[in-house]
Amino acid sequence: MAEGWLRHLVGDRVESLSAGAKPAGYVHPLAIQVMHEVGLDISRQSSKSIQDFVPPKGQPPDVVISVCSSAERECPVFPGSVKRLHWPFDDPFHANGDDAHRMHEFRRVRDEIRSAIQQFVSELDVEDWSE
Repeated sequence: MAEGWLRHLVGDRVESLSAGAKPAGYVHPLAIQVMHEVGLDISRQSSKSIQDFVPPKGQPPDVVISVCSSAERECPVFPGSVKRLHWPFDDPFHANGDDAHRMHEFRRVRDEIRSAIQQFVSELDVEDWSE
């Protein structure tokens, strides 16, 4: 969901990629559904491994934003000056209960991610990332 929001809110100003330490191999159907509710199609996104962005296999990003505690713990150390941010959202995948409750959790986290990215984008134009 974060990749989808960043692509939508920032456009071509930055490259947005999403990856995990233990990728599931797919985008969760409920994430696709709740993003569709707000007019965003993330169905073509893919679940990628953070290792794909670690040299020599890949190019390190300028900024890494971990969105859950396990992601923060398991994210590799990148060479150079990669800026690290941590936004501790609940993982809606782990929500218990009936379908209505699970959808509520996916929507709640979707909206929290949007707010965080909107704040990030507002600071992106003025912050010096080379610090």
